[in-house]
Amino acid sequence: MKISLLGCGWLGLPLSKKLLEEGHIIKGSTTSMEKLSKLSEAGLIPYRVKLFAEGVQGDLSAFLEDSELLIIAVPPGLRSDPEANFIGKIRMLKDFIEKSSIKKVIFVSATSVYEDTEEFPVYTEEDSPNGTAENSLQLKSAENELKNSEHYETTIVRFGGLFGPGRHPVNYLSGRKNIKDPKAPVNLIHLDDCIGIISKIIKKEAWGDTFNAVYPEHPTKAAYYSRIAEEKNLVIPEFDHEKVSKGKRIESAALKEVLGYTFQQGIY
Repeated sequence: MKISLLGCGWLGLPLSKKLLEEGHIIKGSTTSMEKLSKLSEAGLIPYRVKLFAEGVQGDLSAFLEDSELLIIAVPPGLRSDPEANFIGKIRMLKDFIEKSSIKKVIFVSATSVYEDTEEFPVYTEEDSPNGTAENSLQLKSAENELKNSEHYETTIVRFGGLFGPGRHPVNYLSGRKNIKDPKAPVNLIHLDDCIGIISKIIKKEAWGDTFNAVYPEHPTKAAYYSRIAEEKNLVIPEFDHEKVSKGKRIESAALKEVLGYTFQQGIY
């Protein structure tokens, strides 16, 4: 299959390598001219594409041309820029998709579409996204925008907190004080499983589905990050136990029921 992979970053680039190994032809995009050669060296057909709510830099039409599947692995960027108009970018992208040969879309979303509360609710794919924060609202809107089309089918994958080579939330938390929500359950997933799940979706042709993707072990935030910091010889973070914790537990029921997926990596 010819696949266009929008966003060849920490997740997208190793994912593209896995899909190449499985025999697919991959068009990969980056926003950086400097990274084009890196994509070529990895065996991808490289494109520089940068999305804006008002338009696009780069030849997005050529990037989508002749591909059957589009994987959208572009982070919303709302943490670094709270004013970012992610849904505007998705609406602009959708116009291009509907004029292209794309028949299937995989959209990388996040479990932040679900609300944290003091009751630590358990969410499955049967639960409607209820997040009220700005990033939650934009992600929910993006999911709905992409699903609402007669031109292609969209599969949504909501990943929990990502970790893997060179990336772990504990590196950000180490040494910090008064961290909130110490009793909240963690919802994490390793890069290898992110790649494995997307690969399995393609193999099983699980189009039009929604998947929560979180490892099925949920220690508390304080217990987990204290242990990981100690194992990595990092300064153990200090948590605020005075205020009531808010959180949630994400269950990935559809991964087993629809894909028959078995996790490759634990969280320790």
